Parts: sequence; C-alpha cells; structure tokens
Amino acid sequence: MRILLWHVHGSWTTAFVQGPHTYVVPVTPDRGPDGLGRARTWDWPDSVVEVPPERLRDEEIDVVVLQRPHELALVDRWLGRRPPLVYLEHNAPDGNVPDTRHPAAEIPGVTLVHVTHFNRLMWDTGNTPATVIEHGIVDPGHLWTGELPRAAVVVNEPLRRGRTVGTDLLPAFARAAPLDVFGMKTEGLADHLGVPDGHCRSHELGQRDLHTAMARRRLYLHPVRWTSLGLSLLEAMHLGMPVVALATTEVTEAVPPGAGVVSNQIDVLQDAVRDFVADPLHARMVGEGARAAALAHYGLSRFLDDWERLLKEVAR
Repeated sequence: MRILLWHVHGSWTTAFVQGPHTYVVPVTPDRGPDGLGRARTWDWPDSVVEVPPERLRDEEIDVVVLQRPHELALVDRWLGRRPPLVYLEHNAPDGNVPDTRHPAAEIPGVTLVHVTHFNRLMWDTGNTPATVIEHGIVDPGHLWTGELPRAAVVVNEPLRRGRTVGTDLLPAFARAAPLDVFGMKTEGLADHLGVPDGHCRSHELGQRDLHTAMARRRLYLHPVRWTSLGLSLLEAMHLGMPVVALATTEVTEAVPPGAGVVSNQIDVLQDAVRDFVADPLHARMVGEGARAAALAHYGLSRFLDDWERLLKEVAR
C-alpha cells in the first residue's frame, strides 16, 4: 500500500515506517509543520518518500493517516479526493475531561486509533469507530550502564508545559538525587526552579546520543501528570533503566511490578530514587525487568502486526 501521513511525531513515525509499505510524507520548501518531509535525526528506510503538495493529486494513495484536525482540509485541497481515512490520536484529551469531544467524531467514514486504552476511555468519540494500537519501539538495545548516580528525565519545553509534565515536582526529586533533564528548550530550567546547577542539568541531544546518555544514568524519572504515554518512558525501559513514575494516565499499565516504582505519593517516589542511586545492583535487576516488560508489551513486531491488520481492513 501507499500510505500518506504527515511527519508530526518523529519517534512514533520511526516505528510506523518500519512496515512493508510505501510511506508518502508531504514536503514544502520551508519544511514547515505541514511539509516537514523525512526525518533528519531518526533512521527512516528508503520506503519513506517525500512528495510536494502540488504533486499529490498524481499519487496513488491507498490510505491516509490523519494526526491533526486540519489535515483533512489538506487532503481535500492537495489530493482532491478522500481515500480511506484513519485518524491517529496521540494525546490524552484537554479541556472539559471526560466530556472532551474528539474532532474525528465529526468525520464521516473515519477509523479512530488511540495509542493507549486510557486515551480511548477519556475521549468522547461519539459513534465513530475507535480502537487502540499501543506503541511499538525500535529497540535501541540494552545500553544501561548506570555509571552516573543521577536520574534522567526526558521532557520537551518543561518551562512552558509546567504542571502538566511535572516541572514543579523536579525540585523535590532533585533533593533525592541530581537530575539530568533532556529535551528541547530545557535551558535555564535550574535557575527557573531555584535548584543548584549541579542538581538539575539541562541537555538537548539527538536521538542516538540521547539513548546513550540516558543509559549512563542510574534511573529514569517520569514526573508527568497528564499527557499520553511518553515514548521516552518506553525507550528508557528498553534501555534497561529502572523507572520511577507517577501513577497517572497509562503508566500503571506500562510499568508492571518489578520494572520500577509507580506511585502518586511523592515521598514514596523520592525514596525509590534514593534507593536506586544508592544500590546499582538493585537498579540493574529492576532495569532488566523493565526491559523484559517493554519488549513483551511494546515490541516492534506486535505494533506492526496490529497496524497491518487495521490498514488492510480500512483499505478494503
């Protein structure tokens, strides 16, 4: 099949394009949000092809994967027709939860796909057919060394996103162990939080360097209150990192007993951070449990098989 989708979430798309199809991604001269083209920081196969919007009418497209509400108008304008539609929802709802109406509920003939069962539960999708295809990860390998007695945190724009991603909780965790916060626009975070630089360092790295850097830290800390299930959490588990996380959204499903400590009690989580930092052998054993759980539940082959079944059904 030839599948049209926009390059919106690089990590998710990296897994999706490992399938057996041709993946058409729009590209514009400015490589803006609606024409980003191929990824430059992830390894994508040659089956991902860039096509300018003005040439899309001449392309054979079997299925369109929408990810944002305005993309349907782009389909109408750029293709002049509507192939079978899938709407992939990456996020948990905002606004008047649990009464937030999903935009795909208004699109005739669309199949809505959520990435977590929690998201499906919380979105109001009306009578629109909805299903769940959980995340899959391209396995980065068991890279954990834990040589640095610090906690890794991965979050983009923590200053703007604030309480949603648990930025306000970082000073409490920095008292349990020094933090390394990886992500876009993390500079100045320590000053903003009033935490000494050595207790909260900011880093912005590419994907390959990020995995190696994360794996040198003793544990992975996930202080997020309200987002969809972060791929960085699943990547950390694949790396063999023990996890300390808030028990919110889908985390309790993703991190089973033996893979880390999940709680909404901050003192319990602080103690877990201290324990992992103080006991590298314990951290290693729990990290191995985290990796085994991630491979079993969020492996790439299961993810691709789930999508293959859905795409064939939708294309028919």
